[in-house]
Amino acid sequence: MWYVILLVVAVCLLVFIIDRPAMLLKFEDGKLVQQKGNIPRGFLMGCKDIAQKQPFSGKIKVYNTRFNTKLVFSKTVPSKVKQRIHNVFPYSGGSRKRGKRA
Repeated sequence: MWYVILLVVAVCLLVFIIDRPAMLLKFEDGKLVQQKGNIPRGFLMGCKDIAQKQPFSGKIKVYNTRFNTKLVFSKTVPSKVKQRIHNVFPYSGGSRKRGKRA
């Protein structure tokens, strides 16, 4: 009986508590301090350029969901910087089934 409870607790820890982003970038005062994951070269260079022009501190995490990728920023990243990083992010192109406009 106790092993069932232990199994449930282990599954809950893996699913709900452990944070496992596909990519992680950590900036402090405009300098890249830490990076994890397979980060595309263009995205990395774009983020470094943005941080150099507008220094900020914070974390950028990229999560892979079933159908798309999601960027998550820490609260210390300014909104203008967030938008610029979204603009250089290579995986947020939207749907490929776009119709032609008249």
